[in-house]
Amino acid sequence: MKKINKGTKRRLTFLSGIILLLVGVIISSVFKDLCQVLNNKNEIALLNDKYNNLLRDKESLQSEITKLQDSSYVARYAREKYMYSLPNEVIIKLPTDKE
Repeated sequence: MKKINKGTKRRLTFLSGIILLLVGVIISSVFKDLCQVLNNKNEIALLNDKYNNLLRDKESLQSEITKLQDSSYVARYAREKYMYSLPNEVIIKLPTDKE
């Protein structure tokens, strides 16, 4: 068996320390990147949900715009919502379940 002298032992210890340090840096870098990827995926999912909600709102508003261009709809809407009446018309408000 060959004996390892002090200089060689120090060199091996020093190189082992450097290698362990490099491996630690690489592992922490990969872990950090993996966490960032997971955060980005979660953010993408949230933004897609928000986008889909905005698309539904847009469709609803487009439908309302189309309806509001019809004068008979506007007149009926104003009578129902703001209790406007035609001449010689009496408005009677009935209680609803919500009240």
